[in-house]
Amino acid sequence: MSIPILVAHRGFMESYPENTISSIDAAIKAGACMIEFDVQMNAESELVLLHDDNFLRTAGIEQSVFEAYDSNAISVHEPERLHDAFRPETPPTLAQALELLAKYPMVTAFVEIKDESLDQWGVSAVMDVLLAQLEHYKQQCVLISYSLAAIIYTRQAGEIRTGWVIDAFDEEHHKLAEQHLPDYLICNYNKVDSVLWQGRWQWMLYDITDPQLAIDWASKGAQLIETRDIGSMLQHYVLREKACR
Repeated sequence: MSIPILVAHRGFMESYPENTISSIDAAIKAGACMIEFDVQMNAESELVLLHDDNFLRTAGIEQSVFEAYDSNAISVHEPERLHDAFRPETPPTLAQALELLAKYPMVTAFVEIKDESLDQWGVSAVMDVLLAQLEHYKQQCVLISYSLAAIIYTRQAGEIRTGWVIDAFDEEHHKLAEQHLPDYLICNYNKVDSVLWQGRWQWMLYDITDPQLAIDWASKGAQLIETRDIGSMLQHYVLREKACR
């Protein structure tokens, strides 16, 4: 039986505010060997953990990440979904997330740079800052993005591993993957309508919260399964064999 490694999507986001220190820490303590989180670059060229380009969904305020703001005045505790259970929860910087990661050398982080920041500030401006911060953590990190330009820039700039998130499972993306050879190919499992492409990469499929579905996809060649509910998934008697703690 093929047993996949589970990747904690935005940390333990089923039960904690996504992309926060508490969510990442909870995922690691639940047994995650791999985590994933998103980063945006703000107006001060600081990288912060955030999926959207604003704080409306996670903090309930209409504030763009691309404008100057006081991070201590913002709490990304997801009030609409989680009410006040985690208030206050300030938006963490990438530096803070990497400091936490360094305490767990067995854990790998997939760091996704979002397209909104690349569009706002330019690929080179964002990637130079991001890669400089990841330099001392490159053994524990994988740079991932929907942007093929960001993947190419990363491969040309250094030795950090890369993962390309594809938004379509088609021949065009297959050919580009064969041309640029990322270390990982990442896709929503609902978009995969045929056999997973073979190549010099590993597959990571998201977002799966059914243990049997994760096992089924592993048997089809998906080495990694990304899940929002890492705690429950690692309770499964098969999947917990790949837990780290």
